[in-house]
Amino acid sequence: MFSIFKKKIIVPHVRLTGIIGNLGRFRQGMDLASQQDILKKAFAFKKSKNVAISINSPGGSPVQSHLIYSYIRQLAEKNKKKVIVFAEDVAASGGYFIACAGDEIYANSSSIIGSIGVISASFGFKDLIKKIGVERRVYTAGKNKSTLDPFVDEKAEDVQRLKNIQLELHADFIKIVQSSRGAKLKDPEKNNIFTGEFWTGKTAKKLGLIDGIGNAEQILREKFGEKVIIKKFEKQKSFISKKLSSSIDYNIESFINILEERAIWQRFGL
Repeated sequence: MFSIFKKKIIVPHVRLTGIIGNLGRFRQGMDLASQQDILKKAFAFKKSKNVAISINSPGGSPVQSHLIYSYIRQLAEKNKKKVIVFAEDVAASGGYFIACAGDEIYANSSSIIGSIGVISASFGFKDLIKKIGVERRVYTAGKNKSTLDPFVDEKAEDVQRLKNIQLELHADFIKIVQSSRGAKLKDPEKNNIFTGEFWTGKTAKKLGLIDGIGNAEQILREKFGEKVIIKKFEKQKSFISKKLSSSIDYNIESFINILEERAIWQRFGL
C-alpha cells in the first residue's frame, strides 16, 4: 500500500558571519571554537542529506579560516552530507576560503566574491615618537624577535621574511580553491583569479568561483520543492555577551578593534 503523504524534506541551515579570528576581549570574532558546536549539531541532524551554510565575511585569520573549512569537510564526509554554501554580502579572502568547503556555492548577483590573497598592514611611528620626545627601549633574546617593529626603520630582510610567509599562505589558499572548484575555474591565470582581486557574484559565476545566483531560501526551494523546511541552527548569545553587545565600551583597545574591523569590511565597499 502506497502512502499518500510525502516525506518532508528538512535542510539544516547555519549562518557564519563576521570577521574571522579574535577581535579583542569583548568582541567575539568567528573562529572554530565559537562555531564548532553549532556546526556539529547541524551535520548530526539525521533527517537530511544536505546542510546549508550562509557566509557573510570579509576574511581575517588564515588559520581560523582553514580550521573552519577543514572541520566542515570533516563533518560532511563523516555524516555523508552534501554542503550547499550561500554567500551573502561578502565571501572574500578567508570568507571565500570557508565557502570552498561547499560542494556547491551560490551568491547574490551583487555579492562580493574572491580576494584570494594574503595581506598584512601596519604603521610606522618612528618620526612620531621622536617628535613627541619618547624614547623607545626594547630588549630581546634572538636577533629577529623585534621583526617589523613599527617604531624603528623598516629592514629589507624583515619585509622579505614576511613576504615569504605570505607566499606560503597564498599557496595553501590557492590549493584549497583549486581542490574545491577544479575544472569549474575559467582560465585562472588569464582572469587573475589568484591575484587577490574580487568580483561581484555575477562575474564570479562566469569565472567559476560560484555555481549560481540566488539566496538560500530561493535555491533550496528550487532544489527540494516549495514545502522544504529550512531548519535554522543558530548560536545563542550568553547573557553577558548580550549585555556587552548592547553597550558601548569607550576604552582605547576597543576603539582600535572597532576601527580595524570596520577597515576590513570597507576594503570591499561595505
